[in-house]
Amino acid sequence: MTTIPSFQKYPFDIALLPEGEGGGFVITFPDLPGCISDGETIEHAIAHGREAFQSWMESIIEDGKPIPRPYGSP
Repeated sequence: MTTIPSFQKYPFDIALLPEGEGGGFVITFPDLPGCISDGETIEHAIAHGREAFQSWMESIIEDGKPIPRPYGSP
């Protein structure tokens, strides 16, 4: 059984969302294509990002695909 890597090992970017797009903040993971979430505050975006990270990893494992390594890891 494949173990889900630690959230802390993967870099993420947080950006401000324009009011026209709902406002708040968006979180993305450069090493995990399509893994994205948002929140009203930076803290909420990170919390929602953790949930998105978990779901993204579970989906990759279920599909039998390799888990991308975090940028800069050996």
